[in-house]
Amino acid sequence: MTAAPEPSSVKRALSAHAAIGLLTSALLYIVCLTGTISVFYPELQRLEQRDAPEMPAIAPQAVQRGVEAVLASEKGKPATTHLFVHMPGDDLPRATITTDTGAVHLNPDGTIAGPEEIAWSDFLIALHYTLNLPSVIGLTVVGALGAMLLALSLTGIIAHPRVFRDAFNLRARDSNGVGLADWHNRLSVWTLPFSTALALTGAIIGLGSVTAMGLAALFKDGNVEAVYAPLFGPEGKPNAQPAPPADVAAVITNFTRTYPQAVPTYVTIHEPGTLGQEVVVSARHPHRLIFGESYRYDARGRLLGIAGLSDGAIGQQAGASIYGLHFGNFGGLPVKLAYLVLGAALTGISATGVFIWLGKRRRRGHVEPRLHRMWDGVVWGSPFMLGMTFVARKALGNGAPLVAIFWIGLAMILLASIPSVADVRFRKAVQAMAAFGLLLPAMLMLG
Repeated sequence: MTAAPEPSSVKRALSAHAAIGLLTSALLYIVCLTGTISVFYPELQRLEQRDAPEMPAIAPQAVQRGVEAVLASEKGKPATTHLFVHMPGDDLPRATITTDTGAVHLNPDGTIAGPEEIAWSDFLIALHYTLNLPSVIGLTVVGALGAMLLALSLTGIIAHPRVFRDAFNLRARDSNGVGLADWHNRLSVWTLPFSTALALTGAIIGLGSVTAMGLAALFKDGNVEAVYAPLFGPEGKPNAQPAPPADVAAVITNFTRTYPQAVPTYVTIHEPGTLGQEVVVSARHPHRLIFGESYRYDARGRLLGIAGLSDGAIGQQAGASIYGLHFGNFGGLPVKLAYLVLGAALTGISATGVFIWLGKRRRRGHVEPRLHRMWDGVVWGSPFMLGMTFVARKALGNGAPLVAIFWIGLAMILLASIPSVADVRFRKAVQAMAAFGLLLPAMLMLG
């Protein structure tokens, strides 16, 4: 004979089930929120470090001077395996060199201007990519959230057969949850192509990265680059014998003369200062969705090969288009503004979905004001804490512990929602915090 569970046990189990759903929804909401803001990653860098030198272009000899200066400044440190030169572009007109140990901005003549200090912008990207978790775990979680968002988009359409017919029938002010459900459903329909594309590309980026790591561990002795070689092109064979710095000026000069239609975005030196060093120019092709084509050169500036991202196999071109489609960096400011509006709508959809779910539970007799307050804390506390991390970055410098500030602050807001307080009072308080968390950083950025 099987004893039925006590009603109190069932109630606790339902509450636990709801809390788990709330946690998953909270992570999805944070990914949507940070993704919307991350569309303006280059512009945010400029606002965060406003005194960095800017230039419309930089001469090949200046890049050469900068590379040699950075390599000379790193003598005595562990040898860097890659050196990246960010070339000035329309959205980020700065020349920046990044190594394994740091990053510096260059003056127009190639001399070192000072360190790159964009900790908040990088924190935002890391929060979107991995939720600040260790890389493999974070990519897996965020990739799974992308797959979940895709499933939610498709099942939501299937579950509401009239959703397209009622696409413009909006009862915005109806009570008893109808108005909120209408906003949720209408925004879901209006943004369906966008949300589907974002969810699919996000799942591919996250889970694809984890898959590549697994394949590398099983078949390539942990060499992830070897797994990606058929897509992005191979790297040269390493030779650790010391050698003079690569002639980057010759590489850039030869590249611009041979491919005048392509716009170089990055120049990467693999194994700099060794006989095995190679230089790869990543270049954007106008009116193409691909993030760029890769051109391999030897240390003297002779072309070794082209990856084929612009004219290779269809799968290769599609793979090179995923990043641009996901982050909206393929059409200039108009596309970014469109991504901002659509991303804000998707963030609103993820927020209202949980409010609708909690409302249905309440109407069925599962009254859980604590969970409702906690969700208010997530929805309004997350933008507040993002704003406070920017304030901390400005107040404490580039070394501010932004990850700890964000997660500890958000946890404190959620803890404040646990005691029995009036729902309306708590909601108004966190809404005011969110407004303050957006206003103060905006004043610091623009002031």
